[in-house]
Amino acid sequence: MCPLAIADDMLPKALSQFKPYIRWVVVVACLGFVGQAAIAHWQSVSSFNFDRRDIALLIASGLVTLVAHCWAGWVWGWIVRELGQPVSGVQAARIYLRTNIAKYAPGNVWHFYGRVTALKSLGSSLGAATLSTALEPLLMAAAAFLVAIAGLRWAGGWAIAIGLVLVLIGIHPRWLNRVARLLEKKASQTDTPARLQSYPLKPLLGEVGFVLLRSVGFLAIALALSPLPASQFLAVTSGFSVAWVLGLVIPGAPGGLGVFEATAIALMQGQLDAGVLVQAVALYRLIGTLAEILGAGLAVIPVRHS
Repeated sequence: MCPLAIADDMLPKALSQFKPYIRWVVVVACLGFVGQAAIAHWQSVSSFNFDRRDIALLIASGLVTLVAHCWAGWVWGWIVRELGQPVSGVQAARIYLRTNIAKYAPGNVWHFYGRVTALKSLGSSLGAATLSTALEPLLMAAAAFLVAIAGLRWAGGWAIAIGLVLVLIGIHPRWLNRVARLLEKKASQTDTPARLQSYPLKPLLGEVGFVLLRSVGFLAIALALSPLPASQFLAVTSGFSVAWVLGLVIPGAPGGLGVFEATAIALMQGQLDAGVLVQAVALYRLIGTLAEILGAGLAVIPVRHS
């Protein structure tokens, strides 16, 4: 037999032997990148002086951010069930939280891979699992556009509105079901195909709630650093939503690192002092990362079934 043929035959067997360890390698790598990000931002904010009120606001920001991630996992469960797959809200939230920190690994796709793998282990089809992970960031983007437009007062309004229209058209079942068929052809699936039967309005509204919760978390940080009149809340929420969605959709930035910070500073200079804004985005990243680590820790705690 040709040596190349022998190698091709042995390679899958060798990979299958190491498969149980690959997961742990990915987990350790993700924790390393998350820890590096947390340490970097901790160093940038460790010199701040906070009183009890400020500390209470920062703790509230962390709790709201944690609730936001839990809620995002629950909403993702709605998306999966819209595709006819058997998963409970608790199962979806635990998978979501457990895989969320993997977005900080290079490539920015490992959290999607983890969710697809977890859904398949629960009996979901590959097409439905993949489509649910693709649909979730689209709905998040549409929700962020909606929140941004609600408080928009700057010249980019038309561009944001056009982007929103395109996203809302893109998540119509007519187009998403075509994507699902392409995924099934590539995977040569024989099980029940994944199809959206109606417009995903409920998950879209759920993602609006997620973006609003993240905005509240950022506002709490801003208030801990400097007084902010209530009249500025909408403008800050709008600027935050645009910065957040750009961090979500721009490729090559694990967890939106760098993209969110740069955009937030550029958009919100009129609402917050430049120094306060730099401190706010650094604290936001640190608190958000710690909330994701805590969420992942909670998700791996075994649940007792009565």
